[in-house]
Amino acid sequence: MKLIQSRDNAQFKHLRKLATSSRARRDEAATLIDGMHLFRSALDAGVRPRLAIVAQRALHLPEVSALLDGQGDAVLLLADTLFDELSPTNTPTGLLGLMDIPAPPDHPPVADCLVLDAVQDSGNLGTLLRAAWATGISDVLLTTGCAQAWSPRVLRAGQGAHFSLRIREHCDVASELRGYPGRIVATRLDATRSLFALDLRGPIAWLFGNEGAGLSPEVGALATDAIRIPMPGAAESLNVAMAATVCLFEQVRQRQPG
Repeated sequence: MKLIQSRDNAQFKHLRKLATSSRARRDEAATLIDGMHLFRSALDAGVRPRLAIVAQRALHLPEVSALLDGQGDAVLLLADTLFDELSPTNTPTGLLGLMDIPAPPDHPPVADCLVLDAVQDSGNLGTLLRAAWATGISDVLLTTGCAQAWSPRVLRAGQGAHFSLRIREHCDVASELRGYPGRIVATRLDATRSLFALDLRGPIAWLFGNEGAGLSPEVGALATDAIRIPMPGAAESLNVAMAATVCLFEQVRQRQPG
């Protein structure tokens, strides 16, 4: 097992680029997963990190040792201060994984899907992916203006969702949804139809937009149906991740037998 203690080490510099640079992650099609939960989620989904990165303080933790079983020589030990520079959290757990970013599917979605247009906040994006995962949606389409789906912060917010989703980044949404067999639904504050009045039992492509600006005109124009979420309280609107979660679970409710 190799130990790195110097910031000048070339391998450490490479890992730090992946931790901090979206361009480096995109160019290499690789990213870092942070924490024991995400590492375990990847393994459970059949995704084995190509390298496990361990802080010296965590090497002998039983949970870390169990997760390293099967990694063979693909384990790198870092001095604690170096490890903490790679972790996106204030309280690192001591385990990171270097993994390849999966290639996007080569066919358009035909079942339920979530379309995210310029969602820029990492926490929102990760929460949206988690909501899709929780409600059985497998396909997620992201426009170019979105935060990078496979960044360490989005991965952490997704809590394992990534490993069960087919994620397409930098999408031409109009092309991807051409010929889509179901409804294409957008939420709008000025819509007259309630979410609860729309039949959601067939395939649905959900459109959700930027935290401040909402959907771009180009993506919004693809909608076949516009709905509003009834809000009897005084709030003017909902956070995009909250709004999407309400919609997706209403879809689940409508599909329950009986």
